Amino acid sequence: MNKRKLGSCALCAMLFALCSSAEAQQPKKVPRMGYLAGSDAATESTRAESIRLALRELGYIEGQNIAFEYRYAEGKQDRYPELAAELVRLKVDVIVATGGVIQAAMNATKTIPIVMAGQGIDPVKAGFAESLARPGGNVTGITNLTGELGGKRLELLKEAVPKVARVAVL
Repeated sequence: MNKRKLGSCALCAMLFALCSSAEAQQPKKVPRMGYLAGSDAATESTRAESIRLALRELGYIEGQNIAFEYRYAEGKQDRYPELAAELVRLKVDVIVATGGVIQAAMNATKTIPIVMAGQGIDPVKAGFAESLARPGGNVTGITNLTGELGGKRLELLKEAVPKVARVAVL
């Protein structure tokens, strides 16, 4: 009978140890990135792959420590609001939006950060930002304002090389 009690006690102790260790290890929250595009997956594949590679260089590997939620409108503008709202319902941590879907993402959330990706959009004219110096809101990203920045670039060049008389741009 003594061996039986000892075996029961050992089993209980082992189960108790397993239960307490399971509670102590909380699963890490895996960040979720929403990718929202107006076109289809084939058209966006290069941009999406570039983002995945850049994140991989920072240590984020899809399926291991970051999750991606891709939504493509496939050229159907009426789907923009629906897809943006779906990403908000999924509670993604950030939304990367391209082109025309940025406005739909802005309408869907005021709290989730939205990163606009390229396509030469002027964020101030489009209403995504109050100004380039102080954008405000939850939209950030990059833009290619070559026309507006051309004068400033020439001004900086003249400061750096005061004797410049002619400048050519190819």
